[in-house]
Amino acid sequence: MRVAIFGSSGGIGTALVDQLGNDPRVARLYPISRTKTCSETLILNYDDEKTISAAAELIKADGPLDLVIVASGLLHDSNGLLPEKTFRSLESASLEKLYRVNVIGPALVAKHFIPLLSPDRKNVFATLGARVGSITDNNLGGWYSYRMAKAALVMLTRTLAVESARRNAFTVCVALHPGTVNTALSKPFQRSVADGTLVSPSNAAANLLRVIDGVDPSQSGHHLAWDGTQIPY
Repeated sequence: MRVAIFGSSGGIGTALVDQLGNDPRVARLYPISRTKTCSETLILNYDDEKTISAAAELIKADGPLDLVIVASGLLHDSNGLLPEKTFRSLESASLEKLYRVNVIGPALVAKHFIPLLSPDRKNVFATLGARVGSITDNNLGGWYSYRMAKAALVMLTRTLAVESARRNAFTVCVALHPGTVNTALSKPFQRSVADGTLVSPSNAAANLLRVIDGVDPSQSGHHLAWDGTQIPY
């Protein structure tokens, strides 16, 4: 099995690389990130499509991929970007930044990497969804930019699934909600997390890989939780 992990320097991405690196089924693993975390890391910038294309060309020369996971995401940053509690806090810069990282990045990865997926055996293109991206499940409001971006990511996943089914019957495109994971992304909000529900990156990665192992083409386009249950659109 040959695997590419985008966002390999993040909390979940690092855990995915660690676990897949110790999986005897994995013959080749490509960590891909903005920052170099090991000698094998491919450097990529979502703001520069040429870096995505270059990574794809490099990997293409080695043969088809069986699994692509886009594990990158943005909810807040050190420059004051925070989830909005009210529509009065909406700003174009924040909307654009979250959309660029959470939607445009994965879309461009799909553009260049779905064609690299194996044509003759099960293969998976997975992104990190979020339950807050479910329109049906939104009963709390708030977090406008992040909710909108994650909802768009689910639509991207569904649309990729429709087209991929026409081109490669073995391809499964899924958005995966990892739960609330103990990473920098959730750190400012962990005080409100119910006891026993905060998941370590290692456990989150194991859960996601278990779901990926179990999916089949009939589930392509679905938004799935860490336990494999389907999240309503």
